[in-house]
Amino acid sequence: MRCNYCEWRCELGAETYGKCRMYYADGSTVKERFPDMWSTYEVSRIESIPFYHVYPGSRCLTTGTSSCNFDCKYCSNAFIAKQDPAEMQHKMYRFTAQKLVDMAVRLGCTSIVFNVNEPTVSLPSLQELAREAAIAGIRMGCLTNGYSTPDATELLASIFSFFNISLKGLANEYNRTCIGIPSVEPILRTIRRLAERHHIEVTTPVVQGANDNELDEIARFIADIDPEIPWHVLRLLPEDEMKDAVYPNIEQINSALIGARTRLPYIYFHNFVGSEWVNTLCPECSAPAIERFSLGCGGDRLQRFLCANGKCPVCSHNIRILGEGTV
Repeated sequence: MRCNYCEWRCELGAETYGKCRMYYADGSTVKERFPDMWSTYEVSRIESIPFYHVYPGSRCLTTGTSSCNFDCKYCSNAFIAKQDPAEMQHKMYRFTAQKLVDMAVRLGCTSIVFNVNEPTVSLPSLQELAREAAIAGIRMGCLTNGYSTPDATELLASIFSFFNISLKGLANEYNRTCIGIPSVEPILRTIRRLAERHHIEVTTPVVQGANDNELDEIARFIADIDPEIPWHVLRLLPEDEMKDAVYPNIEQINSALIGARTRLPYIYFHNFVGSEWVNTLCPECSAPAIERFSLGCGGDRLQRFLCANGKCPVCSHNIRILGEGTV
């Protein structure tokens, strides 16, 4: 039985679990090995995920499961993404979808965001969670690596209302050596498709000396789809197999974004304390529309929401935002 959730398209059996080790075949049906098992749950501000153009200032319930279909050499969540999921189960929480949604409602969350590992490894549980969330009026979003098949991409689009898709690099050599995949093309296909249906933001973790030379090309790719897509450029602090790598130079990366900023009005360079590049400026008049501050490593917060009704406070230019922000 072949799994059609991601581009690895693994052959599954009763005891053969594929690349992510999260599915098995029960006759002609692909099933989850660990349904309703979650690695974490906590309340965060949406900016810390990061989503900058989604319900600014709102609270979200973040969660995840275990495992991944990638083998990123710099993974900051390797203790979840790379460990055998069977060995993770004693550390996990068993919650029904209804329980998670009830927690989100009780804690005043506007959304539930899957942000710990890759959502394609837990699609049946996420489908059930989406059904319960819809009943409660809770939106769902996720971080994804985008390495999904066309069918799975449509399934993701039916589950989630907003996405942050990680475009780690374009060169096949970089993707083979640092990510462990043969080609970036499935990810580019996913970005194009999801941008047609939903709000998306794109994140590129910068590994200096490996993919920083691709920033202009990545910006051109995003701009060709939609120049108003927010692009998060993260100063990556490598972990796992690259924990001894030199941390990227902030000024050098910022200089490399000069050309990209002429193509994309919403480029955010962060993941370090005190970033000056986390505010949303009006593309028309450059007035601040949304002000944020960055504490680094997922510590981004809303400071001032100035564009009521999605309009620049100075010139009334439309600022594309999903949902209302906190004034």
